[in-house]
Amino acid sequence: MKSILVASGCLLIVVTLLSFVKSARWWIRGADFPRLQIAVSIAVVLCAYLFLYGGEDTWDVIFLITLASALGYQGFRIFPYTIVAPRQVAKAPDDADPANSIRLLIANVLMENRKAQRFMALVQETRPDIILAVETDAWWDERLRELNDDYPHSIKQPQENHYGMHLLSKLELDSPEVRFLVEEDVPSVRASVRLRSGRWIAFFGVHPRPPEPRTDTEERDAEILIVGRQVKAQNRPAIVAGDLNDVAWSHTTRLFQRISGTLDPRRGRGMFSTFHARYPLFRWPLDHIFHDAAYMLVRLQRLRDIGSDHFPVLAELHYSPKAANGQEAPEPDQGDRAEAGEKIAEGKAAD
Repeated sequence: MKSILVASGCLLIVVTLLSFVKSARWWIRGADFPRLQIAVSIAVVLCAYLFLYGGEDTWDVIFLITLASALGYQGFRIFPYTIVAPRQVAKAPDDADPANSIRLLIANVLMENRKAQRFMALVQETRPDIILAVETDAWWDERLRELNDDYPHSIKQPQENHYGMHLLSKLELDSPEVRFLVEEDVPSVRASVRLRSGRWIAFFGVHPRPPEPRTDTEERDAEILIVGRQVKAQNRPAIVAGDLNDVAWSHTTRLFQRISGTLDPRRGRGMFSTFHARYPLFRWPLDHIFHDAAYMLVRLQRLRDIGSDHFPVLAELHYSPKAANGQEAPEPDQGDRAEAGEKIAEGKAAD
């Protein structure tokens, strides 16, 4: 039993150390995802070892201290996404003008999923202003046409490779476009959106390729950081949303926040883990909504199963220029800018 605990503990320590390695290798970056599961596993091994064997000799003490350090680090990364952490985004006042609010529904529908009516029912219940659906193919394009009357403004890019994307909007869009920022078969979308108050905001929809065998993360990281730069460079209060195929606490996502100056409404409210919908013990937050500091949060909710491997997310944001005075946006330093430039160059070269 002791050898099993030692082997398990050493494996968990190694996986924890992998997250310090700044490599785009898929098997290294994959260690970023299950931080909660790793932390729980470390806690189990640590408690079992203490209960059964205690600190009988120097090696036991070293092993236990190393395990505790790994647990502390995992907890440090997870803590901002717990309900006891400080909130990064303030709650909007109850009397906030709805004309300056926008309700977003973000859903990876899963290309092979044929339970479209589940998704349609969710749209009718939540009544979003904007829908961003990813993994949409020609079949989903046909089903989503049922929404054309309610959502007259759109960007539609159906594809048969799990990277199709549809942006449907009740609100007026200006300069809507499909972009292929890094890979020629992986689109993203960008548009200006006119709120009911008449104010124009910017919206970016993204869905880069995930880390998986034979697919490292250079292209994913580059696309995320290119969007971050564009958010910072444009002069309209921006929202970035989609399935980033990266977790909220990863180095790349945190770098994106500093480069873009965007906030994460999950911080201080919970993880809102959206993947994998079918396996409760193996879930992490892959679907994201980031925004400018000029927004406050009205509502954030992970929605019910629609037959996909992802749960949809509903967010309602309130635009309030004064909010930026009370919400500190992340800022990059020179090292962040240099690293972002390197990652973007690596991603474009890899493609």
